[in-house]
Amino acid sequence: MPDDLRDRLVAAGVELVAESGSGALSLREIARRAGVSHGAPRRYFPTHRELLAAVARVGYEDLTARVARLPEDSDLLDIGRLYLGFARERRGMFELMFRHELLRGNHEQLRAASKLLFGVLVERLGSVTAAGALWANLHGIAQLWLWGSLQMTTGADEPEALLRAAVNAYTREPT
Repeated sequence: MPDDLRDRLVAAGVELVAESGSGALSLREIARRAGVSHGAPRRYFPTHRELLAAVARVGYEDLTARVARLPEDSDLLDIGRLYLGFARERRGMFELMFRHELLRGNHEQLRAASKLLFGVLVERLGSVTAAGALWANLHGIAQLWLWGSLQMTTGADEPEALLRAAVNAYTREPT
């Protein structure tokens, strides 16, 4: 199977980021885990960033699938909880998924995967603008929570109240 090595390299990267975070994703370590020479990944991934983008795409696919599996009657709070839960459970992957040099690079498949996630939000909200604003809110809460900034400034033990406040802006009736 010609893509078996490619798949093994990506799987090794996914495993490594889960265990050690996004900073541990070296070509050499991914190759070692995949059981190949350190030069072998270059056959499928000419640059380190291309391999990282392929690993990050797995994260987008996972998060998108989780959001898509929510029941039709789930609300924005459910989506927010899922997003924050993903950020906490898969912190290394979450950080990798939003690395700007990967999203800005020539990584069409990664951008396409991120657009699929965004599309789920647009479908749920019925508006590109509202989906963008919600994603920005959710991502901001998740990132600031992971950094410890929100706990320090708000004294909160959990981000639930912050999540509820953000979601409230999308559920209130217009005045």
